[in-house]
Formats: sequence, C-alpha cells, structure tokens
Amino acid sequence: MRRAAQAGWGLLIALLLCLPFAQAREQHDPSLVAVSVAQLPPEAGDTLQLIKRGGPFPYARDGIEFKNRERILPVQPRRYYREYTVKTPGVKHRGARRIVCGVAPARGRPEGSPLLRSDPSPLPECYYTDDHYRSFRRIKE
Repeated sequence: MRRAAQAGWGLLIALLLCLPFAQAREQHDPSLVAVSVAQLPPEAGDTLQLIKRGGPFPYARDGIEFKNRERILPVQPRRYYREYTVKTPGVKHRGARRIVCGVAPARGRPEGSPLLRSDPSPLPECYYTDDHYRSFRRIKE
C-alpha cells in the first residue's frame, strides 16, 4: 500500500514537471489576429520598409534569429524567423516593439533580410508584437 502511494506521488510530480512543456506547445494559435500595415504605428511601417530593402538597420541585433521558444508563432525549422526592432518614441533603448518575419531561402538573400534580391512579391509572413513577444498579430499587406 505504501509503495503504491509513493508511486502515485512520483507520477504526479513527474506530470507536474512536464506541464510547462505541454502548455508551451499548445500556445500557438492558428488564428493569430491579422493587422494591416495602416493599423500599425508609423514606426512599424518604417521598419517594414527597411526589411524590404534589406537595411541598413539601426540596431545591431536587427535581423537576428527569433527562436519562437514559446511557440506562439507557427512552428517552423530553426533559423526561419528573424526579428527587427520597431522604434518606440521617447524610449532610449530598443523597447518592446518588434517585427518578426519568416525568411526566404538563404541563396540570393541580402544578409539580415527575409527577401530575395529579385523578389517583387510581398514579404514572407511577418508578425508584430508590442509587448516583447507575449502576443503577436500577423501583418497583412
């Protein structure tokens, strides 16, 4: 009887320890709210233009990999997402606002840009966050 109780407690503790991982996988919402560029702050539009041009970017960390650890965005292969800072007026640091974009295959793509040099089409999927990755809205052009 005592062994069964100990085994039950051990199983309960193991399940509780795994709970954060299960929750992280379930957070991706396939129906992420869409937002038009016109609905975004003007600084976000400026950042999108820089992304389309391939820079130059004002912050050294613009264009780095966004790892999507919380899995709020659709799950993609490693190095698929890149993040870019959206300036926040009155803030002397990078602030909380970002645009995260999926990237085109590396061949023919300018460094730090999600676009191919000859690609006249819209950006790959891009998302806007104003709360430092807690939530995202898909940008529609």
